[in-house]
Amino acid sequence: MTARPEFYRFHNGEKAPLPFAISEYEARIAQLRRAMAALGVEAAVFTSMHNISYYSGFTYCAFGRPYGLVVTTDQAVTISAGIDAGQPWRRSFCDNITYTDWQRDNFWRAIQSLTGTGAVIGFESDHLTLLQQGKLDLALAPSRMVDLYETTMLQRMHKSPVELALIRQGAAVADVGGYAIREAIKPGQREIDIAMAGRDAMELEIARRFPDAEYRDSWVWFQSGLNTDGAHNPVTARQVQRGDILSLNTFPMISGYYTALERTLFVQDVDPASLRIWEANVAAHEFGISLLKPGARCAEITNEINAFLDARDLLQYRTFGYGHSFGVLSHYYGREAGLELREDIDTVLEPGMVISMEPMLTLPQGQAGAGGYREHDIVIITEDGGENITGYPYGPEFNIVG
Repeated sequence: MTARPEFYRFHNGEKAPLPFAISEYEARIAQLRRAMAALGVEAAVFTSMHNISYYSGFTYCAFGRPYGLVVTTDQAVTISAGIDAGQPWRRSFCDNITYTDWQRDNFWRAIQSLTGTGAVIGFESDHLTLLQQGKLDLALAPSRMVDLYETTMLQRMHKSPVELALIRQGAAVADVGGYAIREAIKPGQREIDIAMAGRDAMELEIARRFPDAEYRDSWVWFQSGLNTDGAHNPVTARQVQRGDILSLNTFPMISGYYTALERTLFVQDVDPASLRIWEANVAAHEFGISLLKPGARCAEITNEINAFLDARDLLQYRTFGYGHSFGVLSHYYGREAGLELREDIDTVLEPGMVISMEPMLTLPQGQAGAGGYREHDIVIITEDGGENITGYPYGPEFNIVG
């Protein structure tokens, strides 16, 4: 019988164009290695989609299989399943090893071939499961484990110039989706049909702007009436009606990078009670944007917006924090939790950070003005203040539609 390997290199075809130059990934790895040296880490073993994508360019599709990136003092190697063949190598700036499924845990054998045993291993506490940690301990027998979760998050929070350029393009694509949705809104149209109009417009725009990219994961949440009460409610087949409150949410994904546009709208007309809440949330949004500048502290910004809403007797309707970071993340992977506008986050805003302003008020059904109101812009923190890169207008003047 033909011998079947535990792992091998399948470098099939030529390397694909990545969203950034090789020098960008090399700079990220170099910064990581400096942090590893300071912490005494001999090999970093990453398992999350966001860190593997950030450091290598390869965004994996797990489908129940483990994936990895190993970084040592002289190597960077992605570890991928045989089902993906040569694609992970083509989409990694670095080397790649394919593991086979002829026997269980070949993934960890492939990693051991790079790290050896007894090394000081860096890992991600926010992603490594108890099951996989047990396998790591058995295969690598580390002399010590060092958590790199916060170290890598802090690195990802500070965007390079080329990342900022990509995020600006993503925000423009989100606007394209927003305008397509606005045109599709008519009484009698279903949420799903309106959402598809926005998603299709964004995917076509991404393909136009990035002809060498991979296209996946862009999506739209478009909600109406009661379905607007939550920020992440799924799309339904409900038909929109005159007077409905609407929530428009477009999310283009470009090579693992997430951007977003979120707006409150009404179909054809808006009642006085709803208009009062909408205008108050818009005012909170504008006030919040004015606070996004270098040197400002996340908790202090949050408390100022809280006071703004409390003075209008609306704070009790706030549903979550007022904004978050952007970069390599999606609704199913990644989060730079150290950069969120919440009372318990003391991070100071610095140039090169990217953060949203997105106040949301939800009034329960049966109450005047019932529904969920949310505006969302993306702001790049600069040396002088904040650059709002969202272009689609907010407020009643533009968003009573249909």
